[in-house]
Amino acid sequence: MAIWQAALLGFLEGLTEFLPVSSTGHILLAGHFLGFDSPGKTFEVLIQLGAILAIVFVYFRELLKMLSALPTDEKIRRFAAAVLLAFLPAAVLGALMHDFIKNVLFETPALICAMLIAGGLVLLAVDRMAHAFRYHDAIDIPPSRAFGIGLFQCLALIPGVSRSGSTIVGGLLLGADKRTAAEFSFFLAMPTMTGAFALDLYKNWERLQVSDALPIGVGFVVAFVTAVAVVKLALDFIGRHGFGLFAWWRIIVGVLGLGALAAFG
Repeated sequence: MAIWQAALLGFLEGLTEFLPVSSTGHILLAGHFLGFDSPGKTFEVLIQLGAILAIVFVYFRELLKMLSALPTDEKIRRFAAAVLLAFLPAAVLGALMHDFIKNVLFETPALICAMLIAGGLVLLAVDRMAHAFRYHDAIDIPPSRAFGIGLFQCLALIPGVSRSGSTIVGGLLLGADKRTAAEFSFFLAMPTMTGAFALDLYKNWERLQVSDALPIGVGFVVAFVTAVAVVKLALDFIGRHGFGLFAWWRIIVGVLGLGALAAFG
């Protein structure tokens, strides 16, 4: 794998992981048209660690405060339970369907393009709806609503749907304002991405080779740096401008992808 390809895929991972545009869809389509296909998608799996560490880095102080307050603060314990409940549906379903997702859905670029377009249309519709916002801080989302957001996250097992997109839409429909829905999606990303990373690494560990170290390292670093910048900027942007830009981004990428598949296969 060329270093520039590793850097490009790392950039795409960091840029898109926490935006409602589907990082998996972008990475898989880029790999398809670049002619790059890592065994078991090990490269794509390992550079995700860069994005995981990026969000931990950005929220490190807040996470430390929460951990220290966990034994005594009922509100923090309720929030931890909410994130855990939101994590469980996709974790269970993802583990049960892992092989089908990786061997069938991940290998169907036309499906990915279609999901990008469909998700963009959903984002446009939800962004323009009149919402009665009840929650203006991620920590105030109750466990019952969080579990509902977790059910929405299950849709993201289909590549091209977007984990952040599905959870943000779920949050909006369940009463969170735009910024709060996005921030809860960030917190939910930590256990979800860590669990997916651990499962994929366990299943594909034997496929790694020494020659993979340099491109994986490049992709990891680029993903980390890019994701840190995105996480720091995304909440303010979403709070002010909503999701229209991301919706059209998805639609354009999906249409271009379908056109390229028709032209080049």
